[in-house]
Parts: sequence; structure tokens; C-alpha cells
Amino acid sequence: MSKSIPMAIAYDFDGTLSPGNMQEYDFIPRLKVASRDFWAEVDAYAREHDADQILAYMGLMLKKAKQNEVPVRREDFHAFGAGIELFEGVEGWFERINAYGREKGVKVSHYIVSSGLREMIRGTVIAECFDAIFASGFMYDHHGIASWPALAVNYTTKTQYLYRINKGSLEVYDHSLINKRVSPEDRDVPFSNMVFIGDGETDIPCMRVVTSMGGHAIAAYTPGKRGARSRAASLLADGRATLIAPADYTEGSRMDGSVKAMIDKVVGNASLKELAQKQV
Repeated sequence: MSKSIPMAIAYDFDGTLSPGNMQEYDFIPRLKVASRDFWAEVDAYAREHDADQILAYMGLMLKKAKQNEVPVRREDFHAFGAGIELFEGVEGWFERINAYGREKGVKVSHYIVSSGLREMIRGTVIAECFDAIFASGFMYDHHGIASWPALAVNYTTKTQYLYRINKGSLEVYDHSLINKRVSPEDRDVPFSNMVFIGDGETDIPCMRVVTSMGGHAIAAYTPGKRGARSRAASLLADGRATLIAPADYTEGSRMDGSVKAMIDKVVGNASLKELAQKQV
């Protein structure tokens, strides 16, 4: 094959690359409230206003921050993100998978598709490993202070970003290419060359989109967390996921072997397609 085969891996963040919710590491403790109480208030806030859960948590973050004099500039969110814990092996994962892909003639690109905050994700040590970070985010006023949600990514809107990856339309504000008819052979990354890794029910629409079009979905679960494996197994049993794996990204882990096998499959499919074309 004369050129590299494109392949994309899209990841949820909370519960997939990091244990727990990103707001619970440094931000919510600054509010002097227990995490469970904050999320309970988010639920009540959403019910009261008949609001989207993501918009509700973002709005409550700003409201609580103002009440408790917690700074919410872009650089403050980056600082909160720096304290986010990652699952074992995540640091070093991207370089290793990219290297394996190169050996096989595959160019692997990585994307975040998350309901969490893009500003916090950009503060993590792995931020530079992604070709794009699709996540909820704020607008900032002339003082550089978060003032309003700019983007809220919920479980159904997540799927649009898979199509953006598919077509190479990575600017969220730009709707020209994403709505343009592009033949499958002219798209940047075929869905059959796409993997989605997520951990819960909010990832089901993305899993279904990818698997229904020939790609793969991995249901990740937190090792040792009560009920985590059984929830992942239910996604497999319901046909949402291709397989399940602990959220352990170390070399030789089940996650490592699964993704490498999916790279091998992409190579095999491309080789068969090339052979078939030569016979025409």
C-alpha cells in the first residue's frame, strides 16, 4: 500500500481515561461541598428548569464558583485539569499505539468526545496527544472569566463529532463541511477504521454509530470498582460494544491487545480491498 491507512480512536474521558468525574479532583473541593451533594443539586436544578443535565452542571459550576469566590478563568480550569488522575498506562499509551500503527502502515489519530470540560482536559498531561478535543466548554467575557456555556456535549450530541472525524470537519463552529454530501471514499476516516472507547450508558449512541458502520467499540470499566464489569458486560450482551476491557492502558493489557488487534484488522481489510481492486 502506497500511503498510510487512516484510523481514528475516539475516547470518552471520565471513567474511560480517568477514574471518576474530572470536576471532583480539584474544582468541587474548592466549593467546600461533597461531590455527591453537588451532583444531587445538579439533578434538582435540571428538574426545576427542565434543563439539559450538561447545561445544568455547567450553570451550577459558575453559580457555585461565584458564591465561593473560586476563580473561573480559562487558565484556572487548566490548573484544575492538571490535578486529574489518569488510569494506569494512559501516559505513554498514545505514543505506543501510534508507533504500532506506523509499523503496520496505519496513521492513528486520537480524539476526545466527552460531556466533561474541554478546558480541564486541556490542562492534563495528555492534552497534546489528541488531534481534537470535543467536549463541553465555556465562553469568556472581556475579563477572561467564564460567563456562559459555549458548548454542551450530551449523550446524543456526542455522535455528531464522530461524523466530524469521519469527514475531517474538526472546527465546531463550522457547519459547512459536516452538512455537505461527501462520498464515503472521499472521507478522511471511514467508520470501519474507527474505534470508540467509553464506559457507560451515555456512550451507547456513539458505540452504536461506530459498530453499525463496521467500526468497533470497547466498553471500558474501572478495575476493582463494584458493578463496573457487569455494567460493561451488559453493553456487550446488548450488542452495543464489540468487547469489554479494564481501563488499564499498560503494555500487554487487554485494552492494549484489543486496540492493536483492531489496527491489524484495519490493515487486513485494506489489503483485501486493494487485492479486489487489482482484479477488476
